[in-house]
Amino acid sequence: MSSKFKGKSADRPDITRAALDPEPSTVHSKMDLVSKTLFAPFNNKKKDTSRILTDREQYPVRPGNNDPRMMNAAATVSSRSRGSLGASAPGGSRLDFATLGRAPMRLTLGTRRITSRDLQIVEATDELLDAEIPEAGVLRLTSEKNRTRRKQMRNVETPRIGLKKLGMSARGMMMEDEEERSIASEEDVVVVSRLDERGKRKGKRRGRESLSAAKALGKDELRRQTQEILLDKENLHVRRSLINSEIVEINSKIKALDSIRERLEQDLLKLHEDELELDDELGGVQERIEFEEAAFRQSDNTKTAPVPHVAPSRRRRGPVFLPSEHDELPPGVAFMLQTLESHLTPIAALDFSEPYGTLVSASQEDSQPRLWDLMTGSEIGRLRGHRGAVKCIQVEDNLCLTGAEDGNVRLWDLRLVDEDDWERDGLADVAEEDEGTAYDGELIEKPNGIRSSEPSEAGTADQTGPCIRLFEGHSKAVTALYFEDECLVTGASDKTLRQWDLATGQCVMTMDILWAISHPQPTIPSNGIPNHLFPSATASAGHFAVPTPPSADGSWDMYEDFVGGVQFWGYGLVSGSGDGAVRMWDMRTGQAHRTLMGHTGPVTCLQFDEMHIASGSLDKSIRIWDVRTGGTFETLKYDHAVTALQFDTRKVIAATGENGVKIYNRTSMQHSSLFTNGHTQPVERLRYMDRYLVSGGRDAAVKIWTL
Repeated sequence: MSSKFKGKSADRPDITRAALDPEPSTVHSKMDLVSKTLFAPFNNKKKDTSRILTDREQYPVRPGNNDPRMMNAAATVSSRSRGSLGASAPGGSRLDFATLGRAPMRLTLGTRRITSRDLQIVEATDELLDAEIPEAGVLRLTSEKNRTRRKQMRNVETPRIGLKKLGMSARGMMMEDEEERSIASEEDVVVVSRLDERGKRKGKRRGRESLSAAKALGKDELRRQTQEILLDKENLHVRRSLINSEIVEINSKIKALDSIRERLEQDLLKLHEDELELDDELGGVQERIEFEEAAFRQSDNTKTAPVPHVAPSRRRRGPVFLPSEHDELPPGVAFMLQTLESHLTPIAALDFSEPYGTLVSASQEDSQPRLWDLMTGSEIGRLRGHRGAVKCIQVEDNLCLTGAEDGNVRLWDLRLVDEDDWERDGLADVAEEDEGTAYDGELIEKPNGIRSSEPSEAGTADQTGPCIRLFEGHSKAVTALYFEDECLVTGASDKTLRQWDLATGQCVMTMDILWAISHPQPTIPSNGIPNHLFPSATASAGHFAVPTPPSADGSWDMYEDFVGGVQFWGYGLVSGSGDGAVRMWDMRTGQAHRTLMGHTGPVTCLQFDEMHIASGSLDKSIRIWDVRTGGTFETLKYDHAVTALQFDTRKVIAATGENGVKIYNRTSMQHSSLFTNGHTQPVERLRYMDRYLVSGGRDAAVKIWTL
């Protein structure tokens, strides 16, 4: 190997020959050879570096793999002769920037042997530094120049047939007046052979020869074209690789930009949520101003009304007052475990006055709702008086309204509930009360229009106990109620809605749902469903009962609450009933002026504000309606029946037949669930204020959550 290399590189420097000499008399060791080989590219002269930098300043390029100068250096050099570089390559092979760019990085300190090709590149370093850097566009221009040259070599001299003129006239580029004035060039002159009198060509007709038959290129030209074509193909491969790498880089940038866009969109949604939160907080501050002003005005006057003015908690906006330790609780986790679990049957109704305030809960087959202190989680007492299971509850400050299966509604003053009396008397007082107030079940019509099942004065109650007023009139179970200020609206399984005066206890108005069904009001045609969808609910006044869809645990029950929910705002009343309709009533006339059809099952719960109505149904959906147009604003689908819901401008919280509480973010349109330390059976009821949530489930437990 040494002799071969020595013969072909006699003009190399002495240092290189000594490095390649394997004789023992070699001055430099093999380690010196490796060292010089590695650091040879950095031993260039200062003027060479200055010249390269000057050229880069003269031809600035943009960063990127698709730079023309980088493509030229990586692909090939121009077609001009590189004699000095070609002479230094063994075997006559050319060494240029393309060869240097394609050479693998073999100069390592590993165990692999350094090849002669590596030494060739190192030895040619000085010549490569002295070589001219290819100009921009050389690669493309070289390929085009070679292609043009080969095309010209294939051109054949033929008689002028005027193709240029024919093509221009075919495109409509020649005008009539221009044709007369135009002088055809020699290339456009058409050579026409002479014709005889009959219009035939003179002479014998010959067959037309092929154009390629009259042209001979030669072996040298064909070899040159072969080399040019192969070089062009190689250049195309390099350009294709560079473009593909550029595409990969662009795709990675697009992916990075998409992730940035998603993050910015999330930030935008967060800003929108913050804006809605600030709007609610502003509304809460304004309500607090009105409340404190009213309290200041009332402080100088004596209270004469038995029922004080109560601001509805379902209308309160903005943050509520919470203990400072509440912020230390992790969000989405139920706390106060192993408390509030004295119920024995599934929770049927619950409500609380404020976070860490007073909670009233009732369970199925239990006529005595329980009163809890949410600060300590202890039971304060029970509300005794109903003769059937309590179906609905509303708590406002120290007042509580309960509706039960006995058809009665009771108003309670929670401050009068005495824990000592409840513990001392126990259930004995309930038995004595049942014996002393036994009746034969006959309904007595009172002069004020209120029907009562007891021969006592209407609207009165035991003033010594916590029940301060009794509302009698419904003939079946009261399943929904809502009160605000001194107005109360109740809905019962007798398919009627009643409006009451809290101060006097009298029924002001009765609204018949069956009459509204038989006299339908205008509905939205696209969302309409037939009124006979539930024959048992609409066609007769008999007993209403619909089987509920199976819950997540497979359990089901018979749903018998014809009125699932009621709520009013000013003179506007909204009710959801067993025929799947959401009706809007005018409390001044008692007439239903609009019916919202869309649910395919009984409506079990609803809530509305000044803009939207949210209703849940056994058809496993929640519909948000636009109050102004009556159309469906949004529809949320679930896997099981919806039994309770509450919403605000930012979220919708619902009980959907699963063990977890479902939360829907109205801004980001994302669903989430609360499971940690939660219920072991499906959730049935819920109520929240700000970041404080209370839920009750089929496991007879009441859970307290942080939001």
